[in-house]
Amino acid sequence: MSATVGVLLAAGSSRRFGANKLLQPMADGEPMGVMAARHLLAAVSRGVAVVRPDDTELSAALSELGYRVVENPQPETGMGESLAVAVSASLDAGGWLVALADMPWIRPQTIAQVAERLEQGASIVAPIHNGERGHPVGFATRWGERLVDLSGDHGAKQLLIDYPNDLELLPADDPGILLDVDFPEQLSETGFESISGNDLLG
Repeated sequence: MSATVGVLLAAGSSRRFGANKLLQPMADGEPMGVMAARHLLAAVSRGVAVVRPDDTELSAALSELGYRVVENPQPETGMGESLAVAVSASLDAGGWLVALADMPWIRPQTIAQVAERLEQGASIVAPIHNGERGHPVGFATRWGERLVDLSGDHGAKQLLIDYPNDLELLPADDPGILLDVDFPEQLSETGFESISGNDLLG
């Protein structure tokens, strides 16, 4: 069995943003999706990224980072379908660490802590900040079959609802676990707009 696989969900439509938000440059010029991808891959040895079939620029950037890039042929079906595609492409994994490409401000240290708990035997693990659960979320191999069967736009959220006793919440002093980007103005409203990937390493 292989080690934990990092799953980057990057097949959203960016409809509300008005452009491909994952290519939006951050403070240091690095695209948002690439920044999120790099932080995830720092915590795992393998990464699988799910993209839209027409997103060639992002696909190339993620491949260059070392990801195996797979396409969701029907990205409009939602996040659940994308997660199923990723897990299907990595069934030999020792677990899955699921992250969203529009959440670039999660500290690499937080991601590493979630990955460590998963590898130590947690069934499902997620970080929590100020009482609110965030990302990434780790799933042990026992959930592989359920993850492959996912569809719709809720991802694995229903698993967390159905099996609360299997969910371990890991306290994290990291507001980035709660911050995704849907609209351009969020980049300034968060107060994080001037933060680069290197800043998050501290």
